[in-house]
Parts: sequence; structure tokens; C-alpha cells
Amino acid sequence: MGSEEDLNVFRGKILDMLPDSTLKEISDVVLANTKSFLKSESCYVAFVDPENRDSVGISFSHLTRDCEMYEEMGEARFKVLDDGSYGGLLGYSLDTGESLYVHDITNHPAAHGLPPGHEPVSQFLSVPVKFEGEVIGQIVVGNPEKDYDDRDLRRCEEIAEIYGMVLKELLINENTSRD
Repeated sequence: MGSEEDLNVFRGKILDMLPDSTLKEISDVVLANTKSFLKSESCYVAFVDPENRDSVGISFSHLTRDCEMYEEMGEARFKVLDDGSYGGLLGYSLDTGESLYVHDITNHPAAHGLPPGHEPVSQFLSVPVKFEGEVIGQIVVGNPEKDYDDRDLRRCEEIAEIYGMVLKELLINENTSRD
């Protein structure tokens, strides 16, 4: 797991990328560092679209054959449901605003299985990305070298806190440039 010094280097790197880097470029750095810090095989970094509340995966490991298509599109978009929730284990942190890790994803009450063709996920850790208490994104990792624990969860929350500050700034600037 990344040390406090590693986290400070990561924070500096992310902040140095502003204002010239794209959301995708910054999200790719978040993905790479999260996988490295948590020694995880896969990662998913998403933001909540401020216009329609969809969860938009912008940087992600390729775990299905559709991931290449999503990569070419520039995003993997998961529509918010009619009731305002996202559902499933992937949507848990977005729905509750809570972080979690699961050692057996088949037994979690929110789990409803993996999509057809999805690579196996042995363990799952998800944290909401928040800014001033509002959920604005999500970071998910899976398939770690060792079992996730509370330290891993806290480390990912620290990464999410950094990403949240940058994400909010980028989303505000993007919305401002659209107006």
C-alpha cells in the first residue's frame, strides 16, 4: 500500500496537472495510482454527470469485451434509475455515500451478479468521491493481491478526497465553458 509520502507525491502530481490537463488525463493518473497503492488488478474511476446524474466511468480496467468500445467512446455511462438510484454493488457507494469493501461479492445484499462476459471479481472496494458532502463520483478497485482491509479503505478514501477537489473544479470549468 502507498505510504503517506507516496500519497503526498500523488496529491502534488494531480494538483500540478491543473489547469492544463483533461478530466481523462487526471482520471487515468488516479486509476494507475489507486491500482498501485491498493495492489489491485482492476480499477474504475467515475464522475456523476451534473446534468443528468448518470455515473460516467472515464478511466477503467477492461473487464468485458465492451470495454474497448467504451474506451473508444471515451466513457462507460451507467444511467441513473428512475427512482434516482444506481443499484447493484457498483452503485452502492453512489446510492449510500458510504465506502465499503467486500471479500465475497456474491453474498453482499446489493450484489446482483456480473454482466455476461465480465471477468471474475474476487473482491471489491468502492468509495464515493465527495465534495462538500455531495457525491460527485466514485473509485472502485477489485481483485487485490491480498484481502482488502480498513487501511485500504482509508487509503482509497484519501485518494477520493484529492480526486474530489480536482473533479469539482474540472466539472465547474466544463459547465462554465458550455454556457
